[in-house]
Amino acid sequence: MKRRIIMKKSLSVFLCLLLTVGASFANGSKDAASAKFSKDPDFANGKFGTTRSITVEVFDRSNDGGTNPENNFYTDYIKAGMLKEHNVKVTFKRVPRWTEPDAMNNLLAAGTAPDLCLTYSMPTINTYAQMGGVLDIAPYLDTYKSDLSNLYNTVGDLNINFARDPVKNVVYAISAVRYVNARTATFVREDWLKKLNIAEPTNSAEFEAMLVAFKDNASTLLGKDAAKMIPFSMGVDVGWEGGLILDQFIPNAISDKDWWINGFCDRHTLQPGIKEGVRLLNKWYNLGLIWKDFPLYPVGDKTAANNAKAGYVGAFIGNWDGPYRDGDNGIVGGLHKVVGPDANYIAVDTFKNDAGIYRKYQSSPLDRFLFLPSTNKQPLASMMYLDFISKPEVRKFLQIGEEGVTHITQANGAIKAKAAKAPKIMNSSNNIDLTMTINGLDVGDPSLNALSLALGYAGVDPKYIQKSYLLQKVGARYDPIFTVGTVASESGQGPQFQVKRDTLLAQAVVSKPVDFDATWDNGMKAILASGVQKIIDERAALYEKYYGAKK
Repeated sequence: MKRRIIMKKSLSVFLCLLLTVGASFANGSKDAASAKFSKDPDFANGKFGTTRSITVEVFDRSNDGGTNPENNFYTDYIKAGMLKEHNVKVTFKRVPRWTEPDAMNNLLAAGTAPDLCLTYSMPTINTYAQMGGVLDIAPYLDTYKSDLSNLYNTVGDLNINFARDPVKNVVYAISAVRYVNARTATFVREDWLKKLNIAEPTNSAEFEAMLVAFKDNASTLLGKDAAKMIPFSMGVDVGWEGGLILDQFIPNAISDKDWWINGFCDRHTLQPGIKEGVRLLNKWYNLGLIWKDFPLYPVGDKTAANNAKAGYVGAFIGNWDGPYRDGDNGIVGGLHKVVGPDANYIAVDTFKNDAGIYRKYQSSPLDRFLFLPSTNKQPLASMMYLDFISKPEVRKFLQIGEEGVTHITQANGAIKAKAAKAPKIMNSSNNIDLTMTINGLDVGDPSLNALSLALGYAGVDPKYIQKSYLLQKVGARYDPIFTVGTVASESGQGPQFQVKRDTLLAQAVVSKPVDFDATWDNGMKAILASGVQKIIDERAALYEKYYGAKK
């Protein structure tokens, strides 16, 4: 399969680069560790006397109708502000969003990473930190705390210090704050439910019956396109796009301790019970209820989204606001153009765990991880960048843009999004790629935040946003945070584990039912033997070391 070939190439490239970067950082890391920190004499009152220059990572989402992620209306706003307030010249450097872990590995290994980076992969940061490839920013956080007040006030002490080593006192990364703490939702075609007189499914059995009804009534729902019917759509990232189905099999009684010890995989694949969730997906696949071609397309491919836009998909799981993003270019926007304004996806609460709870395993307030590679020659300027984009007035402008152009202020003060065109269109929802210290709309008032959130999707009835967001709070359980320093065995495991995990999940889903147990058991045994069991064991030991005596 194309996906498998791509993953094998990525893994090979990563391992080669890992050997190269280990050698290149070996000598420099000792010098960096022994260097004595001293304050910058050219910095006073938040501004440098001599102009400094930094490069900053920005995601390239290759979204339809987007603008150049490196040079656009909003990046120009940041550049002008940083130069005026801090005398820092900023250049943006794009990194592809959907292959970000591989791209970041390549950049770090080659020594060409931006001065300020963000990633969703903390193991990647730890890998390079252990080789001297990431700067310890603790001295800057501690010495310049008064100059970084906007950063501290925005993300909070927990997100600043979550990775601070309790023994060495080093900090290799801080976390953005997940301001709107929501994950995924299950979406179904509301108009199809009405057409077939089916109630919203409230459990797995009803959901399965709904998918069967979609398949059996393909001619009624799609007419001449009946052969294109996809009752349930899913991508190769099965742990995400099938996550709520899998998570219902995790025992409700699992402790925070056990959750964290088995928590190396952010898709929950190492948690107990997941195998039975994959077995259910295997059943549905072999019944013809799941898109048969899902393993053929890599992460980031738009085929699945285009199928939904075209009206062929009955249900899917994705980001809680995924179908409502991007206005006319998004899934619901496209669906309206092809099928009509009454065609919509609605969020449903369907999958109960063994305690009868619609459990949502939500993230902690941690979000993207921000770090400085050792090639950064301007660490203080980079930290001042984080402070600048954390200023309330700056991040508010980046999130909502200009009055009358990208938003309209309502009489009650709420902000309603307005469809914009280039050059003032935002490449990501509320410009989250540029507001790298905060993920989620914040207009300065909690009540207005809630009202504005529902109005923040151009061309979408607010009721759909409200419903999906409210379902995120039902049965929510948040990831625990334990500060134990670096888990050494995780070094180098992030990208290769992701490849192995996604491959195993896809293979298990598409296997014949008679082969399912062997496929899953052998695949999981190989994953654990590849170093993942060592991670679990080390996490258990670290928990006992730092928390074992605590209640």
